[in-house]
Amino acid sequence: MRHPQMVAGVTAGALLCLAACSGQGPGGPAASPGPSTSSASGSASGPVTPAPASPSGAPAQGSASVTGTLAEGLKSPWGVAALPDGDLLVSSRDETTLTRVDAETGKLTPVGRVGGASPDGEGGLMGLALSPSYAKDQQVYAYFTTASDNRIARMRYDDKRPPGQQLGAPDTVFKGIPKGVTHNGGRIAFGPDKMLYAGTGETGERGLSQDPKSLAGKILRMTPDGQPVHGNPSADSVVYSLGHRNVQGLAWDADRRLWAAEFGQDTWDELNLIEPGRNYGWPTVEGKGGKEGFVDPVAQWRTSEASPSGIAFAEGSVWVAGLRGERLWRVPLAGAKPVAAPQAFLTEKYGRLRTVLAVGGDQLLLVTSETDSRGTPEPGDDRVLKVTVK
Repeated sequence: MRHPQMVAGVTAGALLCLAACSGQGPGGPAASPGPSTSSASGSASGPVTPAPASPSGAPAQGSASVTGTLAEGLKSPWGVAALPDGDLLVSSRDETTLTRVDAETGKLTPVGRVGGASPDGEGGLMGLALSPSYAKDQQVYAYFTTASDNRIARMRYDDKRPPGQQLGAPDTVFKGIPKGVTHNGGRIAFGPDKMLYAGTGETGERGLSQDPKSLAGKILRMTPDGQPVHGNPSADSVVYSLGHRNVQGLAWDADRRLWAAEFGQDTWDELNLIEPGRNYGWPTVEGKGGKEGFVDPVAQWRTSEASPSGIAFAEGSVWVAGLRGERLWRVPLAGAKPVAAPQAFLTEKYGRLRTVLAVGGDQLLLVTSETDSRGTPEPGDDRVLKVTVK
């Protein structure tokens, strides 16, 4: 039974387990979020070379405690982006709207509705990311479902306009990502190389994950204008890695390695270390299969204990938000390898956990997901929780 109120200082006991989500394997490209200025079509360099591994890893045992509630009353929250002043933009998957959350008071201000976004099953308005040059252009990127596909568009955010009318018309930068009632992926993020990355799902058509010509079941890498990047596995393609089932978590560690979480089917969810051009196995392999040609996950979990959505890197660990598992997982790292089995915190206390955001030092923000079609909302849902970790 989840806790009906957010109580300061709550810490759940650690659960040890295996690790990861659907897709398979280690790898490590160049990445680590950070603003960019380049948007030249197809003219970017290849992935940033990962920095040398940190000399010491995270401690084997960590902790996570909820220290308060920043905001409540959100509806089907999915994507989150932190504005330069610390306020948040939060997407509503089912209402296809953006809401601003005040970082000090938690006040909710309507921003506007994303034109063309159409909720359908697990689709709707999903991932958010700020332009690498947001200070100059005020562009917000969004991944969303339309009547025909999943796509990525950018919109100008003008907070000087009246509430609810602050969002400009979508300018589509990339379209044609297959859509389905399930498995639409949806997470987007800018890497340290100033390129845009997107996690997609295979829409329930398993064979698409292994089709290099399909955009489904992939991690994509493109310029801010939606063009293929020189240095991608194929010069004329945005496909960065393949063999994924449904990628909803993207994050970079301190050494600029890209990590991704994805949903398994019946057995294993996965946390993968992503390398360009590598194949993460779905649907041939689910979890650690040890099969030639496929990359095994760094960590894996039973699907009942995770169903991983958003991930973040903080205090030397990857933190994974679990939906069905209703818990926050910690994977402590030394370079690209875990130093201990994953630990679970906040288990079944706050409901389904959709998105986790690192906001500096030992602080995370955690977004619950009870007001979507699979949750059991209580008064105040959904919430943004403040979490201190180590």
